[in-house]
Amino acid sequence: MFEVYITKAAKYLPNEPVSNEEMEDYLGKINEVASKARRLILRNNGIKTRYYALNKDGKPTHTNADLTNNAIEALFDESFSRKDTELLSCGTSTPDNLLPSHAAMVHGLMKNHSVELNSSSGVCCAGMNALKFGFLSVKSGSTANAICTGSERVSTWMLADKFENEVENLKTLEEQPVIAFKKDFLRWMLSDGAGSLLLENKPSGEISLRIEWMEAYSYAHELESCMYAGGDKMENGELKPWSDFAPNEWAKQSVFSLKQDVKTLDKHILDKGSDCIRISLEKHQVDPSEVDHFLPHVSSNYFVAPFYEAMIQRGMTFPKEKWFMNLSRVGNVGSASIYLMVEELMNSGKLKKGEKILLIVPESGRFSYAHAYLTVC
Repeated sequence: MFEVYITKAAKYLPNEPVSNEEMEDYLGKINEVASKARRLILRNNGIKTRYYALNKDGKPTHTNADLTNNAIEALFDESFSRKDTELLSCGTSTPDNLLPSHAAMVHGLMKNHSVELNSSSGVCCAGMNALKFGFLSVKSGSTANAICTGSERVSTWMLADKFENEVENLKTLEEQPVIAFKKDFLRWMLSDGAGSLLLENKPSGEISLRIEWMEAYSYAHELESCMYAGGDKMENGELKPWSDFAPNEWAKQSVFSLKQDVKTLDKHILDKGSDCIRISLEKHQVDPSEVDHFLPHVSSNYFVAPFYEAMIQRGMTFPKEKWFMNLSRVGNVGSASIYLMVEELMNSGKLKKGEKILLIVPESGRFSYAHAYLTVC
């Protein structure tokens, strides 16, 4: 088995940062009415700016594959070129197409040579799943390197015109033409961008991050879906897939919109997340005091204090001064968020050799979690 090192980290955030007051200028107003939930959601999530692959007319400026390829391009220099790439492993929640795969579309833009591909789907853990595939490939010696990515282009899913047919349907039914909170909530939570990591079997440059281990957990066997798209949740908690709806229902019910069951989220996300962190640390005999930098992907600042307390209750203390987050500046970029955090910390000049970094990524899709433990080399 080979050691595996993150030798480079890069990102691509499209266009200019968008402030809270500008969001509806880009996304539009549903039924020409300002969202009543927007200010409350923004006050709780603590996000000040985010990035959209849109202009103010709501026109796309980049595809998801474009964002990903731009992040990958930033990895290349005289020491490592696109033609040196052996494996491309891409994770996203929001691929441009149902198929071909997201990784195949990104590879098409790279225009280098034949490489092995892996595409990871899901929600926030898609990026970590892509990273683990690359980690295992390099560790086993199957490849000497891997480029791993996390990316999202969710803004086009949130445009007001995507909900017009549902609003008109509600009016026809003589119901209040207001989109359900489970859909409106996410319009003010998510943003666009991409991050990339180069994995190699030898350290390189001034700083490399050795991946000591990665762990992942799913609780889908006992919990129902919480965040979903391309279907709708029935009264019994099961998801009805888009292909079981009549085509005219896709627009009338905004079947393809992102939705989140907020009550289910609050009930389970912290307890399950804290439980499995303890399991990972005990398995690898890591004491929380050994961690120098704690990088949790937290979707909203609303969860920070309760998350901190939930871990203390389980005998794990990560002092706040060890937490590294950039949520307020770049927004919640789903599967790309942990990549953007690693990129910023790795290129900050603050890391010292021998320090330990713990990555924590929860996913509310059906409650999955992924962890990674790194050593600065």
